[in-house]
Amino acid sequence: MKYYPAPAKLNLFLHVVGRRADGYHLLQSVFRLIDRGDDIGIAVRQDGAIRRVNAVEGVPEDTDLCLRAARLLQQRTRCARGADIELVKRLPLGGGLGGGSSDAATVLLALNRMWNTRLTRPDLQALGAELGADVPFFIFGESAFAEGTGERLTPMALKDDWYLVLVPAVQVATAEIFAAPELERDAAPIAAAQYVEGFGGNALQSVTCARYPEVARHLDWLAQHADARMTGSGACVFAAFASADAACGVLASLPEGMRGFVARGLDRHPLYDLAPAG
Repeated sequence: MKYYPAPAKLNLFLHVVGRRADGYHLLQSVFRLIDRGDDIGIAVRQDGAIRRVNAVEGVPEDTDLCLRAARLLQQRTRCARGADIELVKRLPLGGGLGGGSSDAATVLLALNRMWNTRLTRPDLQALGAELGADVPFFIFGESAFAEGTGERLTPMALKDDWYLVLVPAVQVATAEIFAAPELERDAAPIAAAQYVEGFGGNALQSVTCARYPEVARHLDWLAQHADARMTGSGACVFAAFASADAACGVLASLPEGMRGFVARGLDRHPLYDLAPAG
């Protein structure tokens, strides 16, 4: 079995700029990959079966995006091969770090190579969009300015920052936050070229903090040390630092009962070269 990384992401800002007639929200955000994530073990099978070989707390097999991604690729390419899949889960569930979406993207990238199905990066992104709004970004594989529902991506050059990420002991339901009547949905859109680091905020943050006090507590503590923001719909919050030492210094002062980690920003996904250009 070979193991492949599935890195997390941070939303450096996240604004809701409208809503489509079908209910989907229109967003603008900057996605940043970080060098912390899950690992996916994959071994090719010749009998066409797709199986998960380990139990994962909180991730039943019928909702596992790894298995759904493998079956979708198999179906669309009519591949006769299968796979044994091991999900090594390190990212928190309901944390806003994109763990499940990243897992699915890694499976698509790896199996596209292992099965020799030869889909291009745009082909894989289109498949990923059927699994979740964040999956295309992980296949795109670069820091990006995201628009629409997250499918329109423009590569971004970002500073070589380190991030302190705090992990409140709660799981936030993304659908609940987007359905909140008090959510602001009318932010003025900007062009990708107008983005500067430190711009904006997270439109979901106030809604999540009101409903999940632990998120607010972690955010308030981190804000004493740096520009603290929530990623995605939460629960994780983060701040950027110029060096690992600076981030680790703040991590060392965490109050008892709080937990977190330090990670470096990535310019490209570790599996970027697995996807053929379109």
